[in-house]
Amino acid sequence: MSSAQHVTSGSEGNPQYLVIDDRKKRRMISNRESARRSRMKKQNHVGDLINQVSKLQKEKNEIMQSVNATTQHYLEVSSENDILRAQMMELTDRLQSLNSVLHIVEEVSGLAMDIPEIPDPLLKPWQLPCPSQLIMASVNIFQS
Repeated sequence: MSSAQHVTSGSEGNPQYLVIDDRKKRRMISNRESARRSRMKKQNHVGDLINQVSKLQKEKNEIMQSVNATTQHYLEVSSENDILRAQMMELTDRLQSLNSVLHIVEEVSGLAMDIPEIPDPLLKPWQLPCPSQLIMASVNIFQS
């Protein structure tokens, strides 16, 4: 064999190998482009997820602030209710004392007095001591 035949019998000289090399190059280019698109898609997806995390953290913080404010308002109202209950019990005791004085005056004087019974708010919390008095509330009472 001559040296000229040796050179042309390699992959550079044979048209069949040139077609295979060309296909290989196109496939490599296509694979690189596909990998680039995949990386870009992944990067965009990660960016979207980061934005979503940020948005959800902000929303969580707002909800936590609202919960804290509502809890604080609840504690204030609960404390006020405790004070009002204590005052009601004290006033009920005073009223019972005054009624017993009226009973004594009624017995001593012989005059009939209309002494209403005092409802026990602990036994019947749904029964108001003064049923003719309306309790008004605003829709915004629980909003801060």
